Amino acid sequence: MNSEAIRFDKARASGTKDASAAGGVGKARKKAAKPTRGGARDGGYATGDYVVYPTHGVGRVIGIEIQEISGISLRLISIKFEKDRMTLRVPVEKAHNSGLRKLSTRKVLDDAIHTMKGKSRVRRTMWSRRAQEYEAKINSGDPVSIAEVVRDLYRGEDQPEQSYSERQMYQAAMDRLAREFAAVEATDEATAAQKLEEMLRAA
Repeated sequence: MNSEAIRFDKARASGTKDASAAGGVGKARKKAAKPTRGGARDGGYATGDYVVYPTHGVGRVIGIEIQEISGISLRLISIKFEKDRMTLRVPVEKAHNSGLRKLSTRKVLDDAIHTMKGKSRVRRTMWSRRAQEYEAKINSGDPVSIAEVVRDLYRGEDQPEQSYSERQMYQAAMDRLAREFAAVEATDEATAAQKLEEMLRAA
């Protein structure tokens, strides 16, 4: 887990913290939550904004909170990830360095789709090595890199079937790409994934 963020999963919804934004030590004491309202922004983010965190994909800002951790008062961007049923809290001052970003522009997504529809460029190396490279691309948060994984692991009807590990990796990349595509297109993830797969079949 990135030390610059505080993770709250469903099992810890009671408010127990499992990490400290100030280095992983000490207890976090939550002060009154101060979510942004309307157009108010903190660190460039406002309540209701869709954002992308590298290792979790698309989430939605649900507010800005102030917490005291090891005697230090921090402003935290609270992000909810519906798919993973978790909430991530990122210090405002660490947001950029943590990799947190706004949704991609239409142009960036077009570039990702162009890459996805391109010719596979699978390297002739052991699967374990390729799997590490693919996982790194998926967790980079970069839609073009994620599209490369989808492209390389996609199998058409006239091609050999994927192995179990390849299917798992392919689905992880497709899910991540589809979520951002859905957020940008204002549609649901299932519809976005269907559109992307139709593009792959037609390529």
